[in-house]
Amino acid sequence: MNNYICIHGHFYQPPRENPWLNEVELQESAHPFHDWNERITAECYARNSASRIQNGHGQIVDIMNNYARISFNFGPTLLEWMEKKAPDIYQSILDADKESQKRFSGHGAAIGQVYNHMIMPLANERDQHTQVIWGIYDFRKRFGRDPEGMWLGETAANTATLEVLAEHGIKFTILSPYQAKRYRKIDEKDWHNATGAKIDPRRPYRCTLPSGRTIALFFYDAPVSQAIAFEGLLESGEKFAQRLTSTFDKHSIEPQLMHIATDGETYGHHHRFGEMALSYALHHIEEEQLAKITIYGEYLELYPPKYEAEIIENTSWSCMHGVERWRSDCGCHTGGKEGWNQAWRAPIREAFDWVRDELESLFEKEMRMLGADPWQTRNNYIQVIMDRSEDFAKDFINTQTNRELSKGEQTKFLKLLEMQYHAMLMYTSCGWFFDEVTGIETMQDILYATRALQLAEDLSGNNYESQFVEYLQKAKSNLKTYGDASKAYYKIVQPTQLDLLRVGGHYAVSSIFTDNPDELPLYSYRATSEYYEQLEAGRQKLAIGKAFIRSSVTWEEVDITFGVLHIGDHQLFGGVRKFVSPDAFATLHHELTTAFDKGNITEVIMLLDKHFETHSYSFWHLFRDDQKKILDQVLEQTMRSLEHDFQQVYDNNFPLMAAIKNVDMQLPRPLQITIDYIVSNRLLEALTAERVDVDVVLRLLREVERMGVNLDQDAVSYAATIHVEETMARLEANPDDLADMEYLSELLTVINGSSLEPEYWQAQNIAFRIRQSTYKEHCLKREDEGQKHADWCAKFEALYENLNLKI
Repeated sequence: MNNYICIHGHFYQPPRENPWLNEVELQESAHPFHDWNERITAECYARNSASRIQNGHGQIVDIMNNYARISFNFGPTLLEWMEKKAPDIYQSILDADKESQKRFSGHGAAIGQVYNHMIMPLANERDQHTQVIWGIYDFRKRFGRDPEGMWLGETAANTATLEVLAEHGIKFTILSPYQAKRYRKIDEKDWHNATGAKIDPRRPYRCTLPSGRTIALFFYDAPVSQAIAFEGLLESGEKFAQRLTSTFDKHSIEPQLMHIATDGETYGHHHRFGEMALSYALHHIEEEQLAKITIYGEYLELYPPKYEAEIIENTSWSCMHGVERWRSDCGCHTGGKEGWNQAWRAPIREAFDWVRDELESLFEKEMRMLGADPWQTRNNYIQVIMDRSEDFAKDFINTQTNRELSKGEQTKFLKLLEMQYHAMLMYTSCGWFFDEVTGIETMQDILYATRALQLAEDLSGNNYESQFVEYLQKAKSNLKTYGDASKAYYKIVQPTQLDLLRVGGHYAVSSIFTDNPDELPLYSYRATSEYYEQLEAGRQKLAIGKAFIRSSVTWEEVDITFGVLHIGDHQLFGGVRKFVSPDAFATLHHELTTAFDKGNITEVIMLLDKHFETHSYSFWHLFRDDQKKILDQVLEQTMRSLEHDFQQVYDNNFPLMAAIKNVDMQLPRPLQITIDYIVSNRLLEALTAERVDVDVVLRLLREVERMGVNLDQDAVSYAATIHVEETMARLEANPDDLADMEYLSELLTVINGSSLEPEYWQAQNIAFRIRQSTYKEHCLKREDEGQKHADWCAKFEALYENLNLKI
């Protein structure tokens, strides 16, 4: 068979971490998930690791890992997040690459990506090399092999970019056919014009570079790739398969490669159930032998290029003007409001270029003074980015410098490299892609630039902020509330900035709300309590203490003293300062405790102002996740009181409400809200019990129908999801527990006959694994050893069907 199909998925999200915390903070726009990485992982990345194939009745007959059958790349910064926050999905991606090597003649499905999706033609040569070196090291560390190919951010390319890829051993990259300039058969003299996508995407092309190196280019099929994103191809797996196989030249005897490239998030996030269309199409193509599924590395080995091609300089797949989308108001946008423009893109590019160039001389000078090769050390710093342990970082410092560094010099060394790290991240392409300069993507890049400048100021003593803000003033916002990016800087970026004292302030305020203030996680910082005392008087609390704060990234450290007054709810007043002396701390302690013991809260507040002056902190200085934790904690008591009031109204008026419903009258709104709240709450309580009373759930669900209850669907369905998952996990650990199996079947029967919409995805995965292992063992024994195994198989089959799975 000479017809081959390769589907490439570009799985990528920009880095979203707070640059001071190295953690993604709460993002309300991703509700009900914590942040967008978490949401897209649930909707796409996880789904593709266990995609369903259904029969004509909508029952699941197979589950497959799509990653093992397609070509794919994941952004390194996304995989870094996933390794920490979604380790099971992360591992399934690594496992898929290993499985794909068996399937594709030793070639892995995964390819690399330039580190943080920088637009390579707009980067200087030094940054281009670092992006590729970091991308290769990250890939090798995760997948255990070198990448054969590498994805360029937005497929943005020029000859210099291809030279960098080839110099570092990359064999191929994937481009849009609109990036091809001309082509010819190898060893032929005449070139053929390829502009306007006039190039056959069904073959690989060799690109010979000015250095004499070569790299293979794959120009994907643009019409089919665009049809996936915009023409509903993923509505049907069979329709998808037909479109893929329809592009072959039936009269050709030459090998043909039909290949497409799209954002990986298309399969499940942008198009719900898109991952199922993908898996069905792959399954259908293989089952019907319509073509052979392959990946680029395998195809390149089988059929080396017989043609060569040249590219148009400075082009990409998402800007018809080349790479102007990332430096000018070229007209490309995502559908912003009428009258909006993107003239802000040029000044943002100018601002970041200024940051890069300003920091260059500081970095070179200081690194050489520390006995290190500046740019080689930066290239190697990816090793520390991927292993932040202190022992590893110490070994790294020793290998990069020609002398032993003092404690202060080690901190300076790490600060210099962190400065460069954030100067790289500020060029993440998403900062220019969208329509408004104050959007979260552009502001994220400005956060990275600000962190780089803060580190530069710490190192040099120079103030960079005023000039940076002047650049931001040129970037005009489309929103009147901001006017320009400098106002967004003061409103969004500046309050986000941290120093060690503010971290200490966070520790001090948070300590009021924790049972163990000696050990509080502080993201990329560590707080060690050296003295802590908390006094209480009714709802009021006073905390006084001394702590040691240390950065796990740069090893900066400070001893602090603090005092915090909590007068109830989220009302907090406190202060932090560097530890001065034991006598000064004793004075602080005596004055605050004396005033608090007298019940003189006004005096306590005045003393906090006196001792801590400008370094005062409150609830509003906390990190976002901790603000939410405290508000949830404060709300808990209020909610208990409200629940009691609702319950009284419900109990006292239920006969009346039932009568109103029986005569088909509409309940008054306050009574409807009451019954909605109480029944939803009772269902939540029932479904979050360790062992659900199925009869109680059935009775409540009947009440939902009878009384027309507007359930809190998300909360109740989520509770049902979690309980089913936990019970299935218990069953996987002990598959011979027939009581659990029968109990879960009974509960599922009740839930499936109701208006609840739980998500059985994880439970189905577990059931599928049990079917492939324990079920097969019981079925073999059923014929030889009798009734016990037959009973187990019958009960498991009933549970399997209740999860919409088909044996």
